[in-house]
Amino acid sequence: MVSGSTLRALGLLLIAILFTVTGELFLKHGMNRIGIVQFSNFLPTMGRIVRTPVILIGFTSIGVGAVFWLAVISRVNLSFAYPMLSVGYILILIFSALILKEDVSLLRWIGAVVICLGVYLITRS
Repeated sequence: MVSGSTLRALGLLLIAILFTVTGELFLKHGMNRIGIVQFSNFLPTMGRIVRTPVILIGFTSIGVGAVFWLAVISRVNLSFAYPMLSVGYILILIFSALILKEDVSLLRWIGAVVICLGVYLITRS
């Protein structure tokens, strides 16, 4: 049976993951608009990046996720919490296919299933 404090930590962890995943999706959307970063044209590209609202929203969302992450690791062992972040990999895979319309290969989906099995094993410890 999972204790109440662990359940609270898992809830906070889910919030942290959702903010981080949302932030990554915003960052990718913004970078799709900007294009490939060329280091030969680094400073002008960085100027465009920091003036792109969707990218700023992405960084803000990731920052909020980090605050929730701090709340998580203040409550549970890092060796328990950190592997649970891999749930974010699964969500990124799903949302990349659904929202960003990226092609996701069968091998990536199989990898996602393996990650889910690993997360399940960690929650049982």
